[in-house]
Amino acid sequence: MHLGVSESMRECEYSQISTRSSTPMETPYKKKTSKKRKWEIFPGRNKFYCGGRIMMAKQTGVFYLTLVLILVTCGLFFTFDCPFLALQLTPVIPVIGGVLFLFVLGTLLRTSFSDPGVLPRATPDEAADLERQIDVANGSTGYRPPPRTKEVVINGQTVKLKYCFTCKIFRPPRASHCSLCDNCVDRFDHHCPWVGNCVGKRNYRFFYMFILSLSFLTIFIFAFVITHIILRSHRNGFLNALKDSPASVLEVVVCFFSVWSIVGLSGFHTYLISSNQTTNEDIKGSWSSKRGKDNYNPYSHGNIFTNCCAALCGPLPPSLIDRRGFVQSDTPQLAPPTNGITMYGATQSQQSHMVSDTETERLPPHPSSSSRAASQ
Repeated sequence: MHLGVSESMRECEYSQISTRSSTPMETPYKKKTSKKRKWEIFPGRNKFYCGGRIMMAKQTGVFYLTLVLILVTCGLFFTFDCPFLALQLTPVIPVIGGVLFLFVLGTLLRTSFSDPGVLPRATPDEAADLERQIDVANGSTGYRPPPRTKEVVINGQTVKLKYCFTCKIFRPPRASHCSLCDNCVDRFDHHCPWVGNCVGKRNYRFFYMFILSLSFLTIFIFAFVITHIILRSHRNGFLNALKDSPASVLEVVVCFFSVWSIVGLSGFHTYLISSNQTTNEDIKGSWSSKRGKDNYNPYSHGNIFTNCCAALCGPLPPSLIDRRGFVQSDTPQLAPPTNGITMYGATQSQQSHMVSDTETERLPPHPSSSSRAASQ
């Protein structure tokens, strides 16, 4: 009797299914999705290069003009003026010029290619939660929408936080939304087309060092090109000196029309750093005494030295947008079964139980149990 039951069970055993089968029903179900970097779906108007490592504004034409002017002017100076000046005066001149040129180029690229301090936009859940908080705080009754401002006190001064309808966040103090890049930038100073980027909390010190070193480089080239022409004119006359070195004439013209704006801009930002202000705040007159007797700058540390140290020597804040991170996929994926059978409409836990039960049914009878059944 037991032998008959054993034989009938053997007849009902499942045959092993090959996992190498290519039929659609036997292929493990797993939807492969290519991972995307966050910079590829970045909501702003920025352009990214080198896999998201370089971040710039959309309009970069003026930046390339800046780069060409610096490279061409310095190239002409090192090619046509420095050999004569090193021979007639001192070889230190091209060395100092080279150091200034490399510093200017490095600070320009650092300003142009970095994240200026872009604030991440709110997710749909965060935006909905913030809307509920606004409605609860101000009351959702009536036809007039609730106010979109908050007030915080910083060093005894009341500062209003404005709501950004694009980013769906309350902007932190000193932040502003750049209309060209379509981003909220922390400690927004201004959007500079000459560097092809916004100037904010994370790249302001590099911008200041760029314009300051560019002022020294422009004055340096202008002074020694004039010296070169004067030394040549002592030998062959002024007109012959201009004919012998036409590149020097071009350098003088470029430096003459550039030095005034560059030096003026450096002086203006030196004033802003010494008083711990931004260009945006100075233009709006945020801390002007005209707004009231008690109006003052709450971010100033009280003296010029401390303000300069805070702006130029403080720790550099990290980037908040994680532009090289991966986008988290919300698509659920089923774990592939080990036996090649796809079980549709079951959860992962149910599949594990079904797989274990199937494996139990597939196991051949133990030799000892077969012998005991035969003896009975």
